[in-house]
Amino acid sequence: MFKRIMAIVFIFICSTGAWMVLGGITMYRSTEQSGKLYQAVGSLWGSAQSQNAPTVYYQTKELKKVENWDNQRAAYVTKTEEQLADHPITLEGSDILVDLALEYRKKGLLWYSLYKVGFSGTYLVKNTTAERRDIFFSYSFPVADGKFDSFKIAIDGADVRELQPTAGTLNFSFNLAPEEQKKVLISYVSQGQDQWWYRFGYNVSQIRNFNLVMNTDFPDIDFPENSIAPIEKVSSGKGWKLTWKYGSLISGIQIGMDLPKKLNPGPFAGKVSFFAPVSLFLFFFLMFVITSMKGIRLHPMNYFFLAAAFFSFHLLLSYLADHLDIHAAMAVCSVVSIFLVVSYMRLVTGARFAFIEAGISQLVYLVLFSYAFFLEGYTGLSITVVCIVTLFVIMQLTGKIDWEAQFKK
Repeated sequence: MFKRIMAIVFIFICSTGAWMVLGGITMYRSTEQSGKLYQAVGSLWGSAQSQNAPTVYYQTKELKKVENWDNQRAAYVTKTEEQLADHPITLEGSDILVDLALEYRKKGLLWYSLYKVGFSGTYLVKNTTAERRDIFFSYSFPVADGKFDSFKIAIDGADVRELQPTAGTLNFSFNLAPEEQKKVLISYVSQGQDQWWYRFGYNVSQIRNFNLVMNTDFPDIDFPENSIAPIEKVSSGKGWKLTWKYGSLISGIQIGMDLPKKLNPGPFAGKVSFFAPVSLFLFFFLMFVITSMKGIRLHPMNYFFLAAAFFSFHLLLSYLADHLDIHAAMAVCSVVSIFLVVSYMRLVTGARFAFIEAGISQLVYLVLFSYAFFLEGYTGLSITVVCIVTLFVIMQLTGKIDWEAQFKK
């Protein structure tokens, strides 16, 4: 009996090593693909977008003392020069509409959360000085190398044409009398992935009469760290209508949206492989106890083939996940592995034991155990409950067995 147990333990250790290698390879494939495919998807579709609020300012001429090196005198010479100084102007109002439409794309072992964004922002600019000024308006694109369809800039309804972007920025100016104000409209349709941001500024900024309405076509919304939650949230069709509205606000926190992510089959398959030894241990333990109680002698080679059938589930899953939906891949792998175990045990122990004890045990400890990883946040608890229930059942079934006599047999 001792030699048989040691042989089973050796088979379990070797199987554990095989699963660790398989899990590592699956994780490596996923990580390797992630870096390459993320850039590829970004170049084809677009990267995460961060739309900055426009910068508005006016300029004045000021006399400043400047030190320059004089080679002839071999010393610094101070000169007075006339320079232009920028004076920021706070926007009097911002009325923004954002429409986010989610699309999923699968590449290899990974899913990517892509989106189309329709942006329309109307900004109220006012000359708060006592003199007529040229007001400079600087707008930065959310990404320097993005694609922007139906792009439009209009001042009080009149389109601004023949603008030439410089380093991802558009600059233009208009003249305003004291207390005069104009509305500047910026709109476009673009696309990106993972996150969308609206930034008031990179430092603490003052915001006046700000109103941003975001419409999503997806229900699972989440907000990134260092972002402001909306003050109003209304269900709208398949998604939400979110509103950020402030009369006067000073904040360094921005507005952001995390696009919902699909379960990535590569990391999922790797995680299931790493936890497979727990599943096999419970199955071996149950088989050993049941066969001991029923007087069925299973040779270590029988345990070896059972371990191989378990391993086939994870091996097939790690490569089938490239080509099928993860749920379909799980179903196929489950059917294949259970068929291997039941058809084999039918020859070893008979049909009844193969279908009931072996088949149901594998269904619980391999299939349902693996499906517990879909329960994000409850996986560990689910596995713990299964282990405790298994321990309770075995303890109740074997409480009156004389193990000393049993092992002597």
